[in-house]
Amino acid sequence: MHLITGTKILLYIVAIFTFPLSAYAIPAITCHCFTDRSFDAAHPAAADAYFLASTQNSFFAIVFNTDKKSIVLKKQQGTSPDDLWVAYWVASKAGKTPDSMLQAKSKGDSWKNVVASMNLPPKSLGARFLNVLNANVPTERLSEVVVDELFLKDQLLGERDLADMRKAGASNQELIIATVIATKTKQSVKQIYLEVNAGTNTWGSLLSWTKIDTKNMQQEVAKILKFHSK
Repeated sequence: MHLITGTKILLYIVAIFTFPLSAYAIPAITCHCFTDRSFDAAHPAAADAYFLASTQNSFFAIVFNTDKKSIVLKKQQGTSPDDLWVAYWVASKAGKTPDSMLQAKSKGDSWKNVVASMNLPPKSLGARFLNVLNANVPTERLSEVVVDELFLKDQLLGERDLADMRKAGASNQELIIATVIATKTKQSVKQIYLEVNAGTNTWGSLLSWTKIDTKNMQQEVAKILKFHSK
């Protein structure tokens, strides 16, 4: 009996040293890593997930004047992209830090309650944002409103084109990368999205064809934002 108990204890100790402590933290971490980071004509869609994430991160960093690496780190630590959009939007309007917004949200509260506790002037966050916020929709929908507001502010798309893209099912990532490509090629943003969505094209193929420098995506996005600001 004592031998069995001793064996179990020994196996437990071996297990602890065999599996590093960091392994127990894995569930709290969201891997923001990508195996494929460049276009391969033999596998044209292989790096699409990376291109989508990189373009979104680049756009995010520019519009909120923050470091792209810090955004990637927050995602790696488990913060959802949707919460990041909302936190940075509210912080920019309220004169708060994004981290303080994320900390308030991490306590299990809803974004509606977080915003309500700040007693902000109703117009400060924008009517579109407030209408959706008060409807108690998922954070994903709230983040889409933030991106839409930024697109309209920087005149990247008009109201109609933006509404058409959302109606077609474009996510934030897809909306951003399609707009980058459309601006470069002077094509319809919706047509570009529909081609990829239908499987007749890939984001990697389109970026390669337009000669967009995917290794310096932030500079590419900055050029487009500058173009639209003229």
